[in-house]
Amino acid sequence: MGFVGIIVVTVCVFGGYILAGGHLHVVWQPYEVMIIFGAAIGGLIIGNKPSVLKMLGKQVGHALTSKGIQKQEYLDLLQMLFQLFQIFRKDGPQAVEKHIEEPQSSEIFKAYPTFLKNHHAVDFLCDTMKITLSADLSQYDVDDLLDQDIKVAHEEEHISQHALQSTADALPGLGIVAAVLGIVHTMDYLDQGVQTIGALVAAALIGTFLGVLFCYGFISPIATKIKGDMDDEGRYLQVMKAALVALQRGAPPLVCVEFARRSIYPTVRPTFDEMDAASKEGKKAA
Repeated sequence: MGFVGIIVVTVCVFGGYILAGGHLHVVWQPYEVMIIFGAAIGGLIIGNKPSVLKMLGKQVGHALTSKGIQKQEYLDLLQMLFQLFQIFRKDGPQAVEKHIEEPQSSEIFKAYPTFLKNHHAVDFLCDTMKITLSADLSQYDVDDLLDQDIKVAHEEEHISQHALQSTADALPGLGIVAAVLGIVHTMDYLDQGVQTIGALVAAALIGTFLGVLFCYGFISPIATKIKGDMDDEGRYLQVMKAALVALQRGAPPLVCVEFARRSIYPTVRPTFDEMDAASKEGKKAA
């Protein structure tokens, strides 16, 4: 959906300009673009570690292509958790060890590729079950442990999102920098006539235009989408946390996944009947 939004912004802004009688070649000022985006990218590099820039690149790509976590992904998660917890209840801790020790080889996890490709979620589940099987933890210990994991992950991801938002906020100012340099350049042509001076001033003003457009039309919305994706991922982990804490409390598998289901946002929450049908499939598989 991100690319659709970019197309809409571009068509409406430049299409409206052309329909109003503007000439598109006037807007194309490569040196202005070089000044603005060179300074923006340079500032981004100066202010952030390589690991932050690498994470930001992934987040931007995901923001432009992702539709967010959908109901089916949550339903798959609930079914997978029920199936895993059912094995744990019927066959004991040893039966699930092979799944959590080598999740990439687990027949349960391989049946749910959307979960398996989410490496943080896999580690979140498997590491939690490993520690609960090897140490005597209360439900409150598990609750605190998972809260800490989610908090730290969210803080790390927020660093790169904040870096992009700061860059977006700087773009209007950098556009002014490009415009001022354009006006300075125009001073050399004051004896060249009104038409030449007008063209140079117009080119200079394009710097301000581009800075504002890319801030509010592209980069800031992408930063907002990244934050939304982060919140989605955090909610996905919160759903797993609800099930794991319930399991540690001694609740049966069906109750565990019901706690998880109630933790899902209503807009993408599977119904009880949908979860019940998925649970019956899980019982057959277990």
